[in-house]
Amino acid sequence: MHLSKTLLLSALLASTSLYTKSSDEAAYFPERGQWEQKNASDFGISSTKLEKAVQFALDNEYSGSRDLRIAILKGFEREPFHEILGPTKKRGGPSGLIIKDGYIIAQWGQPERVDMTFSVTKSYLSTIAGLAVDKGLIKKTSDLVGDYVWSGEFAGRHNSQIKWQDLLDQSSDWSGELFGIKDWADRPPRDGDIDDWKNRKLNTPGSVMEYNDVRVNLLAYSLLQVWRQTLPQVLKAHVMDPIDASTTWRWFGYDHAWVTVDGMQMKSVTGGGHSGAGVFINTYDQARFGLLFERDGRWNDQTVISKKWIEEALTSSSANESYGYMWWLNKGPRKWQEVDDESLFYAAGFGGNFIVVDQKNDLVVVTRWLEPSKIGAFISLIKESL
Repeated sequence: MHLSKTLLLSALLASTSLYTKSSDEAAYFPERGQWEQKNASDFGISSTKLEKAVQFALDNEYSGSRDLRIAILKGFEREPFHEILGPTKKRGGPSGLIIKDGYIIAQWGQPERVDMTFSVTKSYLSTIAGLAVDKGLIKKTSDLVGDYVWSGEFAGRHNSQIKWQDLLDQSSDWSGELFGIKDWADRPPRDGDIDDWKNRKLNTPGSVMEYNDVRVNLLAYSLLQVWRQTLPQVLKAHVMDPIDASTTWRWFGYDHAWVTVDGMQMKSVTGGGHSGAGVFINTYDQARFGLLFERDGRWNDQTVISKKWIEEALTSSSANESYGYMWWLNKGPRKWQEVDDESLFYAAGFGGNFIVVDQKNDLVVVTRWLEPSKIGAFISLIKESL
């Protein structure tokens, strides 16, 4: 795609004056199926520098196979017994959107294309937990999960100590097996072997952060018990419909992950895609979700998710300064060297899927299939254009 076609400059707009938003002007939210575009220069942003950032994203495509079954099996080949258990989809090329004050100022690739989003799904899952807290289904995240879920997953001396906040910041060190996958077989340490991994010393819940999809899927299972309806239904009714998302997104679980709730079979979804499944979604809908968080949980005149929850979700966990409740924070050990701004937060997924939120500048950036190590440099280029 020629670069001239990747930046949507609003040549049809009659006004060429510098855009300024008065204090009493209502914030712009895109209507369903529509998203207004503006020229970057309307906001005092350098179109030339922004064009350079977009070209950087196009030039630095994720190096893994576009056949995601191949990329998944290669990416997690160290895991014993690893296999694909849920739906997958071949991916497209680099794609993205840059949103300023709610308006599209740049786009590239095929933002209408539905693709897998891998661990970006975790940020959607975290939001389901936040809705449960907002609605009083969970009193507080410091509650023990075993007080809500009594089907055996939180029994025993260790697992009975786990709180909702431990599942949300991935510090639970839950020990067990869920839907046939053992916790220790997911992203095992680089050292040792199966005997070392399965006989490991357990960490006190809340003390050590470990990225682990089995435990994330346990959070999804636990929230299913609380909501007593499928999480995709919850997300659609309480988030995606209110923000006028499309009808094309889907949220999958493993093929065999059926649970009986109130006499009905319900699918327990995943919080990622490294064995398949997770959220499949287009770039526009990703941007709407990012804009919701950029606007402190409000969409037009409706509170979709409380600002109180967002502030809690974006607070560094005691186990890892770079991580909140399934949102990454640009601080601590995972801070991007190229970007000094520690107020940035983002969702991140395998293969270079990112939703980056910059509240200081009323900016949302969604980029897909960017080489993951290049995200800091990419965001730095965008910030240079401001």
